[in-house]
Amino acid sequence: MVKLSVIVPFYNVQQYAPDTLRSLRANARDDFEFILVDDCSKDETPAILERASRDLPGAVVLRHEQNGGLATARNTGIDAARGDYLTFLDGDDWLAPGYYPQLLSAIEDLGCDFVRTDHVQCTGRARAVHRVPHGRRGEVMRPRDAILPADRTTSVDYAYAWAGVYHRRLVDKGLIHFTDGLRTAEDRPWIWRLHREAESFAAVGLLGVFYRRGVASSLTQIGDVRQLDFIRAFDEVIQETSEDPDAEKLLPKAVRTYCAIISHHLGSIERFEPAVARRLKTLSAGALKRMPQPFLDEALDSMDLQRATRLRRLRRRPAPAGVAA
Repeated sequence: MVKLSVIVPFYNVQQYAPDTLRSLRANARDDFEFILVDDCSKDETPAILERASRDLPGAVVLRHEQNGGLATARNTGIDAARGDYLTFLDGDDWLAPGYYPQLLSAIEDLGCDFVRTDHVQCTGRARAVHRVPHGRRGEVMRPRDAILPADRTTSVDYAYAWAGVYHRRLVDKGLIHFTDGLRTAEDRPWIWRLHREAESFAAVGLLGVFYRRGVASSLTQIGDVRQLDFIRAFDEVIQETSEDPDAEKLLPKAVRTYCAIISHHLGSIERFEPAVARRLKTLSAGALKRMPQPFLDEALDSMDLQRATRLRRLRRRPAPAGVAA
């Protein structure tokens, strides 16, 4: 019997994969499996994973013939997982020794659908602890009760799939899979869906995931067209939330978050290639027009002057017909 399945996508991370795999070895247990998904890497990552298939207890190596992106790679791992519980790790991050046994113990003791954890962000030599934005620790709650308020950072804004563990019943309910093909912001529709549709969750103060920021190959560091998938991701959040019985309560949060992300990208538009920057403006203008307008008005009125002005100016921009994300 497999108790925990750990899903780890890898793509061109030969520099970091050995550290990731060493940390998995320090978390191995007879009833754990490690599903290592090579998303068609072009460097030495496949060879590193081939060695891991022999050296890491519980390792299962899967390979994509074409690069599909993080969401698709995670789905490959989910489909292959046999564990009672699932968790995730990215191929350039690492774990503290013995972290996964503690994480498994936490969700088994609490008996809830999923558990969210804190993490350590690593930028070069700097370390910073990031907490789940949910004050009540070790207490089982309804996930939808942690979505609001709209004007504060809440659990749906902490969109890290690897910062937690998830019961298999969520797979059976169709809540764990990601939207295939999303190249960025893939965690956003996913975390919203979990909080709207799962029945129970808790936040705990475990620290054991070390999240590496500033990796040159990471999409967060690359200003190309793949970054614009955040539009598709948040359109999905808005659409699905609009169909929720509590849509009137939840949409202000979804719309305000969407606006904040658009403003963030516009505020650092110089990092995008010129053609991508133009497309960002066009797609963002279209997104603002698609949002429920009363909630958009409310969101803009609640934002600081700089962001509100930037978005109102964009809102007046004509959106050419037929332009999609």
